[in-house]
Amino acid sequence: MVDVGITKVSLSKGTVEDVYSSVLGYDVDQWDDYHRKAWIFENTDMTLEMVAEAPPAMKVIDDVRRILRAKRVTAYNIAYDMDKFLYREPWNLKGTFNVCSDIMVAATDVCKLPSQYYGRKYRFPKLDYAYKTIVEGDPAGINGIQDHRALSDARMASHLMIQMFRDKTYSP
Repeated sequence: MVDVGITKVSLSKGTVEDVYSSVLGYDVDQWDDYHRKAWIFENTDMTLEMVAEAPPAMKVIDDVRRILRAKRVTAYNIAYDMDKFLYREPWNLKGTFNVCSDIMVAATDVCKLPSQYYGRKYRFPKLDYAYKTIVEGDPAGINGIQDHRALSDARMASHLMIQMFRDKTYSP
């Protein structure tokens, strides 16, 4: 993980507040080609230089640990963000916050994209599709383009969650 974005959402007020955003700093000179050519560097504006100049990864991890402790937390794809990263080394955040319903799972039943895999009726919608399909206007300010950066994605997911909560298709 090299990019973190956290927002605070009030479902009752319908508000989204940026809380934290940081690139995680690593010694990229030690990285092999697999890491240097990772998806994020090929598909976003993130650069190896940004990672090399960012705060040390452990500082960012400590910041995130402090921010999320005892909070209600969700994501757009809990299986990816939490099971693959936040619950594993070096994050080890399992049990430090209360997990709410997965926004992506809720959006699946709203978007109703047919699936032919895994015995599921519908497939998981990509965040930008769910956002454009369910959310009126552009409250996250993406101007029609998902930049795949953590804070921007968190804003999109937050506004999506708010709209589905209003529509009674999301329950924390």
